[in-house]
Amino acid sequence: MKASIARYNEEQRVLNEDVFGPLQPDSLIVVIQVHTRLIYLRHLIVSLAQAKDIDSVLLVFSHDHYDPEINELVQAVDFCKVMQIFYPFSIQTHPHSFPGESPDDCPRDIKKEEALIRQCTNMNHPDLYGHYREAKFTQTKHHWWWKANRVFEQLEVTRNHTGLVLFLEEDHFVAEDFIHVLRLMQKTCQTNCPHCNILSLGTYLKTYNYYGGDSKKEMLRAMKRHQGVSADSIAPSWNFQILPSLYQHYQKAEVTPWISSKHNMGMAFNRSVWTDIRACSQYFCSYDDYNWDWSLQHISQNCLPHRLHAMVMKGPRVFHIGECGVHHKKTNCESTAVISKVQKVILAASRHLYPSHLTLTVTNTLKKTKLRKGNGGWGDVRDHQLCLNISTTTR
Repeated sequence: MKASIARYNEEQRVLNEDVFGPLQPDSLIVVIQVHTRLIYLRHLIVSLAQAKDIDSVLLVFSHDHYDPEINELVQAVDFCKVMQIFYPFSIQTHPHSFPGESPDDCPRDIKKEEALIRQCTNMNHPDLYGHYREAKFTQTKHHWWWKANRVFEQLEVTRNHTGLVLFLEEDHFVAEDFIHVLRLMQKTCQTNCPHCNILSLGTYLKTYNYYGGDSKKEMLRAMKRHQGVSADSIAPSWNFQILPSLYQHYQKAEVTPWISSKHNMGMAFNRSVWTDIRACSQYFCSYDDYNWDWSLQHISQNCLPHRLHAMVMKGPRVFHIGECGVHHKKTNCESTAVISKVQKVILAASRHLYPSHLTLTVTNTLKKTKLRKGNGGWGDVRDHQLCLNISTTTR
């Protein structure tokens, strides 16, 4: 397995390049962080396949788990250029040693006094809450940092790339016009918001509505326009009274300071923004928080020459469909219900997709938004050093 991972990473093979041609400097790159959730990934790939202009994109699947079935799924993608990269310091490849968990590591909840008596490996480095590291949590931040460095700094195919890089995860789902909207956002930034350095296509709102007015009637009309879709069979499953009038502003975008918990899904930025982020590696890698987005918030507020400002679509084009994962444990991890709801929303919104222009609204939240102390889980100096080592590797 380690040999296969090393071979993939060394070859840097771009699948389907003979069909779709080489990557252009301003082409969109979509990077997907993949763990083990095959069903979600399959749904994401299906949604990507239906996106307009997807044939111009390079899809980079970044894995922290080597799985032949997932590899087969990825390698079957035939609608655009595809590359696979594999995080080489995973728990899977290091099951009994750092960055995995070693038998000599301190248990998470042991007191430091007892750890000193035991003389366990990381006894001097609990996090700010007194807990010792858990590899399953530290891996996600390492993987995110590694893939960003890998794409911008190490791959030959991206050496001259100056366009946007969009970051997705295996449990995301995209609307068919996400590339169109992203290009529109980029164009709008150049003319109306030069300080916007993050573009965000996603939202974590639980319900969505593309239209104002009588949303129920509008949705039913949209359903009836599509052959084979029964509006009557769909309507009872929706509580139209609680649907927020979000998508009545389908062509509107909000300009706001980037907030990690709100704007971390479907986010895109270019190489110049990455260069500033990478220059703050020390801040990112030493901040005692196992979340990559909180760490990014930390460097935005304490290191970057210009804080991160986001342009956020009020009508999301990236949806979160994951019911289970690192932070979400449910007894029923079936994705069907969530997927069905998202698909119905997008279908009903079809006439509102592909806006011709964007209207910006500005949210002035420049009052003190100091990030509270981190969530911990990142006190071990070995994690700090691995993260910094990742930052120093180049082509």
